[in-house]
Amino acid sequence: MAAVAVGACRLLRLRAAGAEGRWRRLRGAGLPRAFLQPASADADATQRREVAHFTFQPDPEPLEYGQTQKMNLFQAVTSALDNSLAKDPTAVIFGEDVAFGGVFRCTVGLRDKYGKDRVFNTPLCEQGIVGFGIGIAVTGATAIAEIQFADYIFPAFDQIVNEAAKYRYRSGDLFNCGSLTIRSPWGCVGHGALYHSQSPEAFFAHCPGIKVVVPRSPFQAKGLLLSCIEDKNPCIFFEPKILYRAAVEQVPIEPYNIPLSQAEVIQEGSDVTLVAWGTQVHVIREVASMAQEKLGVSCEVIDLRTILPWDVDTVCKSVVKTGRLLVSHEAPLTGGFASEISSTVQEECFLNLEAPISRVCGYDTPFPHIFEPFYIPDKWKCYDALRKMINY
Repeated sequence: MAAVAVGACRLLRLRAAGAEGRWRRLRGAGLPRAFLQPASADADATQRREVAHFTFQPDPEPLEYGQTQKMNLFQAVTSALDNSLAKDPTAVIFGEDVAFGGVFRCTVGLRDKYGKDRVFNTPLCEQGIVGFGIGIAVTGATAIAEIQFADYIFPAFDQIVNEAAKYRYRSGDLFNCGSLTIRSPWGCVGHGALYHSQSPEAFFAHCPGIKVVVPRSPFQAKGLLLSCIEDKNPCIFFEPKILYRAAVEQVPIEPYNIPLSQAEVIQEGSDVTLVAWGTQVHVIREVASMAQEKLGVSCEVIDLRTILPWDVDTVCKSVVKTGRLLVSHEAPLTGGFASEISSTVQEECFLNLEAPISRVCGYDTPFPHIFEPFYIPDKWKCYDALRKMINY
């Protein structure tokens, strides 16, 4: 490992030197100063774009779980992991760089508090991380694995789909790895490009035997993560990385649980049902406000929270009332989980629909870098789709 670390340091130094060399060549090429650096503060202000395509909307402070503390989303995750390690002496946390706190600081301080035998690093091998977690869980211990980015979960796909998800079934419940939870940063972040922006929840929604969960806020993240860790089935917990620091609200210090597979009706309405999960929930909340203000349209907003198994009853009950459904997610349109929701609602609520179901999603392209603002299903795209439904 020491040799690998030395090699990595050399590579980073070479890259830094190369970048410096390119910068010198650009300057030497006689490019205008304005190309390299804004000429003034005013120019900087005009060129600056919004850092996010949404506005985080915190929920009211929860009062039923005791004392609360202001936390962002990564601190809420840390709090949940801290509670789990304190409560369960068999619980262990492992993954790439988690002993150092992780790239997003979600495990910061936990190795110092609980020791290197309970919070430890692994090699850069996602298949090995999940396979190791399955083995720990089979012994009866609680395994909390971290995949550093959801984009890199695919080398572990076989272990999750063919091993973890099927372990209980193929052994006739003689053995199971239900105490395995896999955490992973997920979704767009503003500059992640191809390999740090993906939303792969639909890949796993096709796999019976696991649960897939995506929270929208710090309060939700802690409660849902604790429920995943305590659940008797393997769980994948995707954490919207753009919310790690952007989302701040009051979160209970003590442990609490939010039930899995129960969607939440955030806002009641009568004309259109809006469904999303993770970051996109905050987008559709803005859309609901725009629709009320500009069109006089009342929107019911639902946070699905659990992708698998999803809450069919809550969504269908809402669509029966409103007659219209819009589903939005960051992942590409084709084969996205919005397709499953649309198909089910069409089967269950066909006679109640007043307009075709609308899906507002990412494009069927790799996730772009500089074109991310055009790729994201922002509030304007959602609002336009909603307006067309109303006028249908």
